[in-house]
Amino acid sequence: MRRRALSCTAVVLACLPVVMAESGTSTHGTAPRLTATEIVEKNVAARGGLTAWRSLHTLEMKGKMDAGGNNRPTLQIPGQKKPTVDLPKRPAEQAQLPFVMELERGRKMRLEIQFNGQTAIQVYNGAQGWKLRPFLNRHEVENFTPEELKTASTQADLDGLLIDYASKGSKVELESVDKVEGRDAYNLKVTDKNGFARHVWVDAESFLEVKIEGTPRRLDGKYHPVATYLQDYRPVNGLMMPYLMVTAVDGVKDRERIAIEEIVSNPKLDDSKFAMPR
Repeated sequence: MRRRALSCTAVVLACLPVVMAESGTSTHGTAPRLTATEIVEKNVAARGGLTAWRSLHTLEMKGKMDAGGNNRPTLQIPGQKKPTVDLPKRPAEQAQLPFVMELERGRKMRLEIQFNGQTAIQVYNGAQGWKLRPFLNRHEVENFTPEELKTASTQADLDGLLIDYASKGSKVELESVDKVEGRDAYNLKVTDKNGFARHVWVDAESFLEVKIEGTPRRLDGKYHPVATYLQDYRPVNGLMMPYLMVTAVDGVKDRERIAIEEIVSNPKLDDSKFAMPR
């Protein structure tokens, strides 16, 4: 649940004065030959335009996310002793948990998840992160681990990887044209001002993002690639946003779904929502 909650922010949301690569990459299929600059310009226009996105400062999203439940056997990390106590059995089917996510520029994020009459909370304020996990019998506020802090600090801002990339200090390069869900998509490499790079795929017809490279997850003692697919785009005050995000982990059959039911643009968010509890 903890890792899934952190990955949500990347799914829904832009990396960070750098010059975009102008050299085109050889393409295949029916995708027009475009430079990285042209692709991003078309993407920004398809999503509602730069002016409209710059006027967006906060977001609130409500919906349901998959959590934990599956009948796959638990994978044991090599070298780790087998538990001496029986672990709780997981349900055969994925559980659908209601959530509320609030986002503010500066990578601020607050996520609340309802589970068994309890509320799990995860917050990142742009510098610090904390969590409360009552469903694990942890009723005290815990700080993010160094790994969680690193993940949160490298997530995109609320407008995604490509919107206003130059002002965030990012560089974008076109690497190839790949098939994503059977359609041509431009594979763009986005490198932020700190040198952290990830890939985003832009559909060659709609010019909306359809796939984003996620943070690798550690399973069975090694890290597995992660990708999130963005689907069901709908207008929200003139801005196109995905209402369905499906995360796939390499080597894992089941996919995790985040289905958004409501998005509110520019809600008033009190600073206390992102403050570390005393």
